[in-house]
Amino acid sequence: MKNLNYSLLFVLMIIFCQAQKKQSAELIKVQKELTDKLTKISKNTSFNGFGVALVNDHDILYQNGFGVATLKPLQKYDENTVQNIASVSKTLIGIAVLKAQELGKLKLDDPVNQYLPFKVTNPYHPEIPVTIRQLTTHTSSINDNTAYLNNTVVLKDTVNLANHLHIDISPTRFNPPSAKISIEEFLTHVLSEKGKWYAKDVFTENKPGELFNYSNIGATLAALVLEKATGMSYDTFTAKYILEPLQMNHSGWKFNAINFSKYTQTFINKQTPYPYYSLNTYPDGGLLTTSSDMSKYLLELMKGYFGNGSILSTESYKEYFTPQLKAENFKDRSNSEYSDEYNMGITMGFGSTGNFGHTGGDPGMNSVIWFFKDQKMGRYLIVNTDWDQKVSGKDQKAIYDLLDEYFIKLDALSRLH
Repeated sequence: MKNLNYSLLFVLMIIFCQAQKKQSAELIKVQKELTDKLTKISKNTSFNGFGVALVNDHDILYQNGFGVATLKPLQKYDENTVQNIASVSKTLIGIAVLKAQELGKLKLDDPVNQYLPFKVTNPYHPEIPVTIRQLTTHTSSINDNTAYLNNTVVLKDTVNLANHLHIDISPTRFNPPSAKISIEEFLTHVLSEKGKWYAKDVFTENKPGELFNYSNIGATLAALVLEKATGMSYDTFTAKYILEPLQMNHSGWKFNAINFSKYTQTFINKQTPYPYYSLNTYPDGGLLTTSSDMSKYLLELMKGYFGNGSILSTESYKEYFTPQLKAENFKDRSNSEYSDEYNMGITMGFGSTGNFGHTGGDPGMNSVIWFFKDQKMGRYLIVNTDWDQKVSGKDQKAIYDLLDEYFIKLDALSRLH
């Protein structure tokens, strides 16, 4: 009888392995179909290169890159091409702050002045403290004024410096490499009453906590609070608690943290590259990463939403994904299904349907992560060329339509495993 049972088990194992092999072969086939169709689209897009990723709540379904990363020398854009992702970077701020809270280093509702070496006070409401939660939900009353716009974008090197300084990247501008400073220096200059760039318009006249007002300065201040509370630099903290656990091995916050030979140029148009640049306020938009690494990040966020994340507790993820604001917190509320500013979690944005994500844009690039909760679908798209208002939207829709179509096929196959 034992021999019979072993024989039956052996046969079942062979059948199972053959079924798995067939499913894997079918998955690869469908992925190749998607690659072929996206490759065809890439030959006629208004942007030189783009990266994509697609996940469900269990698996990475697809990640790839298409088109051109650099012109001289000509280099293809692939899933390992490194690019800055702009404000999508802010989604890490929320995770980092909640991890610091788990570690007992801070609490969301703590006043920021409890941690800072300089005072941050709204001059119109000096009696009302600014809190960490307000920074992460963009309700702190801190405003991205001219001082921020003029001083945050910094060129990587001095090659052709005079010409590069005059490139129009309104409303921001390029600064020479010598303008590179730490986030603490930058924020001291902008937010401290004794700071050399301080002006009252760095605050709105609204009370802290009263109105939503998207603020890059506020987001970066949350990162500085984390530094002071934990005794670790923001880039070191996020590497230890986010990038390394997720094996995002090709990602970092500085040029020397990534493989620069795989770094894409960003482009004014398909013929003209921008010079390489970084941000003094790097936590608000400076993550350098790949489509392959972003697929790992999207998968973790999707798992976290459904209570199965690995880098935060279930309780922390619940806070992260809880819409924090009410109608009275908005003056001009965006009701678009795909806007990330209908409501805010802890740096994660929500659309009017309850789907969530974040968008980003800097000179020569646009990025978006978006999660469809009912379909359990996460989608990423990044491009390395300035948005052409006439045609880029059509290119984006064509890519999205393909990703949506193939998600259904890939999702079904992944769930058979």
